[in-house]
Amino acid sequence: MAVSLSRRTGAVAFLYWLWDGVDRTIFTAIKFSFPARFVSPFGFLGMLTFVVFIILGVSGALLMFYYQPILDRAWDSVQFINDDVPFGFHIRNIHYHGSNAMVLLAVLHMYYQYFSGRYKIRNEVLWMTGVILGTVTILEAFTGYDVIFSERAELAISIAASLTTSIPVVGPTIRDAALGSGFSDFVLRFYAQHVFLLPIVMLGLMAVHFPRFLVFDVPMVMAISGAILITGGVFPIDLGFKFEPTVPPGVTVPEWYLTGIYAFMRTQYDKFVTGLLWPLLFIISFVLIPFIDRYKKFSWRDRPIITAFGITSLAQIMVTTYWGFYISPDTKIPLVERLVIDPIFFYSTMILLVPLGFGFTYMMIKLANEAERKSKLAKSSGPQKVASIKLSEKWINWLLVALLAFQVFLNIAAYNAALTGMKNVSLFFVGIILLVFAAFFHVYRYAMSQQKNAPPPPPVPVIEEKPKLAELDVVAEHSTPPKGNDSSEVKSQPKELAPEISLPKTQADLGISADTNSDIGSGDLKKP
Repeated sequence: MAVSLSRRTGAVAFLYWLWDGVDRTIFTAIKFSFPARFVSPFGFLGMLTFVVFIILGVSGALLMFYYQPILDRAWDSVQFINDDVPFGFHIRNIHYHGSNAMVLLAVLHMYYQYFSGRYKIRNEVLWMTGVILGTVTILEAFTGYDVIFSERAELAISIAASLTTSIPVVGPTIRDAALGSGFSDFVLRFYAQHVFLLPIVMLGLMAVHFPRFLVFDVPMVMAISGAILITGGVFPIDLGFKFEPTVPPGVTVPEWYLTGIYAFMRTQYDKFVTGLLWPLLFIISFVLIPFIDRYKKFSWRDRPIITAFGITSLAQIMVTTYWGFYISPDTKIPLVERLVIDPIFFYSTMILLVPLGFGFTYMMIKLANEAERKSKLAKSSGPQKVASIKLSEKWINWLLVALLAFQVFLNIAAYNAALTGMKNVSLFFVGIILLVFAAFFHVYRYAMSQQKNAPPPPPVPVIEEKPKLAELDVVAEHSTPPKGNDSSEVKSQPKELAPEISLPKTQADLGISADTNSDIGSGDLKKP
């Protein structure tokens, strides 16, 4: 067979590369693993995200029985579910906190794969679909809390409408398709996107994103489910206030995964740049990371530039998220002025934070690698010490203060739960049951794994045998030198510890000697 030396370039190479990536993800058999021992949950955060997606699907389907996607009935129907429908309060809390858990797990999963370098083993398609799937997950959560049409939802919808309108050329068309004309039917459109369009897109991306080998750890699934229920029991979600066009809106902010973009928009800079262009550039930079990262190793310490970029992005997200929640406490100024963030101070901080965060992280990784190299060189000659964490009395006091503050916060949450009729106590108890079940399941699994390791046999006691009498006689003979012999000759003779002793043979006195014929009968014996 002839071998072609021509290389595929351009669109042909891209199609072959895409087909190879899809072939390795879809057309290869998927295997589930139920580990018999504890596995770090960071390794299968994607599977936990999918489990939460299933929980959201079940709870959302139950909520669909009573929710009415009509502009003037949406909030009332949610109130009816929350107050009158049996177990409606519980299902709604599970659905809300499950959506937050899914967004959080998706972000953690993306950054764990980023820092561990999993995309470097020919998993570019998995990585790109994962980043897109995380973005769609945020959109799914966004449309979910908008269909309530509370004051908080109205703020988010207004921001979404202004952002889509700011898109050049196609902006108004996208706004009319997603929101409708004049807000007349946006609840129905968001409802269709939330329960049908976006879940279909997510399932399609999951079909490509799923790896061939999936870890399904039963205790961790029970633990994450219990954590969602406990969160709903300790921090029950309220309805908020129904949006009334004639009532001035109060002070509110979007959900935590959107407050970063909200902070940029509150600077009153161009909406398209702050609300769409910069987040889009952030997403595209993450999508292209597998093609930018040219390091040969996987460890984050061996990829200092990529690691510094990831940590800097995390710092940016945390700072902007906090800034989006901050509202000036001065109630004397108008609400619009309280929401405005000084653009000079905000962007100056962001511009300084990027090089400082990147440079500091890069320097610390280099110093850590150099310290590790020197410690390996001095390991053989220097003293070997075991690293230990020693907290000073000052840090212990701060830790106690933090625990006390958290206890006070839990007490306030418990008081609010009592005011709401203690309906969330059942969520808390069921969550505790699931966590206890997960703990016992793990203990049982650990015991079964230890059962396979047979314990070592008990030590056999060694019994010292007493010397025989013959051995003692022989030793006694050799210890007494014979008369007339030189002592040096006695010392040179080897000692026999157990000489063979000939036993005398006795024969019956039957008048038979050794020369007598032994072939005789009883008749040959004469009586005396």
